[in-house]
Amino acid sequence: MLTSGKAVKVTLYLSDGAKHHGIPVYTSILDFLFHSGIHGATVLKGVAGFGTTHRLHSAHILEISDHLPIKIEFIETREKVDSVLPELELRTGSGIIEVQETTVIVPAKNPSVTVH
Repeated sequence: MLTSGKAVKVTLYLSDGAKHHGIPVYTSILDFLFHSGIHGATVLKGVAGFGTTHRLHSAHILEISDHLPIKIEFIETREKVDSVLPELELRTGSGIIEVQETTVIVPAKNPSVTVH
């Protein structure tokens, strides 16, 4: 369980058109993180972006690109990040992995706040 204090934030920058063994890379990575015991991860899909090829991809009303930017973020302990990083490097392919030292504050449970 993640507790207040020092932690590591990992951000992966991908394309939603990228595949790993025939499935979208972001799906493969999310599944790997889930089964590796990462406490939580978020996948965000961008509406426009460009990568190292400097080719602009965007979602238009009449046209949906299959190369839109995808960002996966998670925060974990340094030890846990170090244990999953080699596999993330293999699965990310042409994407980029950013690793940042951070500080996490886990608030005390508030009984008046409910999550559905």
